[in-house]
Amino acid sequence: MKTALDFVAEAKKHIQEVPLDKADSAIQAADLLLDVRDSDEYRQSHIPQATNISRGLLEFKFSNDPALADRSMKIVLYCKNSGRSALSAKALQDMGYLHVQSIEGGFDAWQEAGKPIAKRELPSFD
Repeated sequence: MKTALDFVAEAKKHIQEVPLDKADSAIQAADLLLDVRDSDEYRQSHIPQATNISRGLLEFKFSNDPALADRSMKIVLYCKNSGRSALSAKALQDMGYLHVQSIEGGFDAWQEAGKPIAKRELPSFD
């Protein structure tokens, strides 16, 4: 019986992971920076300029949104620690997207490296 980690390991054999030290240049060259975490995770904090499409909606959104129809666009994606983004990258490749990369280590590694993050501004009640 396969586990989620088995699926992630299999996906990582077929995708391109960007090492964290090369993530900035990959993001700058990308047409779309995609955060595949759940919306509550994204709202808490994310990489600046990232668009959020959760892993659970990915194939549906890419199948139905004309703005995402170009199979040659350059896509860089991430999740918390690179498991969901590996599965997402593999799914997008299977859907015919040609230039898909996943950030190695995900948002946790990005944050631990002290790279910039966007945080939701909470209202002040002072």
